Amino acid sequence: MSVLHNRVSNLALKQKLYEETFPRTTISFYQYFPIQEPTIFRDEMYLTLNAMKVFGRIYIATEGINAQISVPSENLELLKDYLYSFEPLKGLRLNVAVNDDGKSFWVLRIKVREKIVADGISDPTFSMDNKGKYVNAQEMNKLLVNDDTIIIDMRNHYEYEVGHFDKAIEIPSDTFRDQLPMAAEMMKDNKDKNIIMYCTGGIRCEKASAYMLHQGFKNVFHLEGGIINYANTIKEAGLDSKFKGKNFVFDERLGEKITDDVIAKCHQCGKPADTHTNCKNDACHLLFIQCEDCAKTFDGCCTSECTYVYHLPIEEQEKLRAGKKNGIQVFNKSKQRLRPRLGEDTEVK
Repeated sequence: MSVLHNRVSNLALKQKLYEETFPRTTISFYQYFPIQEPTIFRDEMYLTLNAMKVFGRIYIATEGINAQISVPSENLELLKDYLYSFEPLKGLRLNVAVNDDGKSFWVLRIKVREKIVADGISDPTFSMDNKGKYVNAQEMNKLLVNDDTIIIDMRNHYEYEVGHFDKAIEIPSDTFRDQLPMAAEMMKDNKDKNIIMYCTGGIRCEKASAYMLHQGFKNVFHLEGGIINYANTIKEAGLDSKFKGKNFVFDERLGEKITDDVIAKCHQCGKPADTHTNCKNDACHLLFIQCEDCAKTFDGCCTSECTYVYHLPIEEQEKLRAGKKNGIQVFNKSKQRLRPRLGEDTEVK
C-alpha cells in the first residue's frame, strides 16, 4: 500500500531541499468548485504530486481547493497538465511568486478540511456562484482614482501593516470569519459605491465579494489573483504600483517585496522595518517585525525575557514550557503591541 504522508523528519527534509541542484518555482492557486469525495480526491492528488516532487501545503474541502506549493521548474508543465485534466480546473490561474528562490517548502502536506477558507458562514442560502466582478491590474489602477471607489483589505493586521494599496481600509479583526460581518457593517452606508476587495492571492477576497453581494451590496469587485497577480502584471506591463511595501506570504519567506517602500516599523525600537520573524524562544514563537539592530540586540527574540530563556540549557527551557500552550502567535491587533507568550506565573530572572 502506498504511503500517503511524509515519514521523514523536517530537519532531514530541509537539508535535502538545500542539496537539490535543480531550480524550483513557487506557485499558489485556488478554485471554488464542488468536490463530492474530498478524501479520495486528496489521496489521488497526493500520489500524483509526490511523484512530481511537489512540496507545499494544499487544503481540500467540499467547496474546492487552496494550494501554496513549489515544483521543480522542469515539472511545471507536467503539473499544469495534471491540474487542467480536471474540468473545473481547466485554465486555472497559477500565481507565480514575486520574489522566489524556490526554497519556500520542503515537504508535501495535503489536508482535508471543512472549508478551504474558514468563514463562519452558516446561512444555507449563501453561494459562491454569485460573486463580485473580477478587476485586473489596469482596471484596479483606474478605479482607485475614482472618488466613488472604496478599497477594502481582507487580510490580517500583520499582513496589512507591511504593505497595502493606497487608501485601503483595514478591517480590524483577528480572523477572516470575523472580518466578513465587520466589513458589511462598516460599509452599510456605502452600498451604492464601488467596493473593491483584495487579499494575497484572491481566495479570501473572492469569498468576501460573494458575502457582500449576499448582504445586499450592488457594485462589488475583487482583485483577480490578488496582490501576487497584480504585482506580476504591473511589472510585465510597466505600470505604476498602487500597492506599497511588502506582500506577506505564508511560507518560509514571510514576505515578498512589491515596492521599495518600508511603511512599517520595528516593534521593538520603532525604526522603519518590515521584516517579520518568529521569536526564537520555543515557548513563544511570537510573529513580529524586527529590524537588524534589534535582531542582534535580542538575538532574534521578542523581549529580553525571551532572550534570557533562549540561552538557557534545553532542559531548563523544557521545564519552563511544561504545561503551557505553545504555537505560533501574532501580536495583538487591537493594541498593536507584542504579547509575550511566557505565563505571568513564570519566574524569569
